Amino acid sequence: MEKIIEVAELYKTYMLGTVPVEILKEINLSVDKGDFITIMGPSGSGKSTLLYLIGGLDKPTSGKISIKGNDISVLSDEEQSIMRRREVGFVFQFYNLVPNLTVEDNIMLPILLDGKKIKNYRSKLDEILEVVELSDRKNHTPRELSGGQQQRVAIARALINEPDIILADEPTGNLDSKTSDEVMKLLQRINKDKGKTILQVSHSHETAKYGNRIINVRDGRVWE
Repeated sequence: MEKIIEVAELYKTYMLGTVPVEILKEINLSVDKGDFITIMGPSGSGKSTLLYLIGGLDKPTSGKISIKGNDISVLSDEEQSIMRRREVGFVFQFYNLVPNLTVEDNIMLPILLDGKKIKNYRSKLDEILEVVELSDRKNHTPRELSGGQQQRVAIARALINEPDIILADEPTGNLDSKTSDEVMKLLQRINKDKGKTILQVSHSHETAKYGNRIINVRDGRVWE
């Protein structure tokens, strides 16, 4: 099986004043293409930090992270930015939508940021809106949508650049149980039908059951 993410001897330390605090230590893991993995652990265990490091949103103190065989630590800031836009889609707990933009415009933001032409992605947009079941909401703004609908917009935005990897930080943490199930079923379909590799951070065993593998993080270490 093709390894799409590889992490080797990863450490992350923050300074609390003059005191070093180890958040992650000696992390080694690999992710196969097509995996749907849930990273679980108590608050403060380092699970979200691990996700952000894999996505290039933060830099490790030491160690190596490879995305599709490329060591992201040797990339320039511009190259890392391109990697984040094209290889990885992000979904956050609080959606991070632009409130005065329509659903359509929010989804298309990564295309604009990547300097691509919107007109070349119209058919892709329509396809993704069908997948997330929001075709009739594309001209609405986030304030006109429910929490579950807003999260589906965020998922659509993560998909528009056709990345191989989706990173989701507590994607159902702000939703009720029924809406959480709907969002998780959507992610599961995207994983199975679109072949996307998904890593989600969650504290919920209910959401973990939609994936095929669990990675536990405790005291900054991985326990599979």
